[in-house]
Amino acid sequence: MGVANGLFGGGGGMIAVPVLKAAGRSAPSAHATAIAVILPASIASAAVYLLHGFIPLALFLPVALGVLLGGFLGAKLLARASASAVTIAFAALMLAAGLRMLF
Repeated sequence: MGVANGLFGGGGGMIAVPVLKAAGRSAPSAHATAIAVILPASIASAAVYLLHGFIPLALFLPVALGVLLGGFLGAKLLARASASAVTIAFAALMLAAGLRMLF
């Protein structure tokens, strides 16, 4: 997952969630576990990108704050959502991302 995160900018979740669900985790548990596992990889990737100058610090700081706020709100929503709603939302997001990459 770390390699996918580094290459695709957080795409490790699209690998981790289906694998965790296949291993018997519920959808909310699979998402929460993937997020917890991907967090350290995201921090490492961000550090490498910043050190190599791929991301201007002036852009990184507001985006990082938005990601932190969005992650907090998303975790609150995940705790209240049903397993089927989480699965449908994740599938829709994966489909939208795939279509956006194609077009």
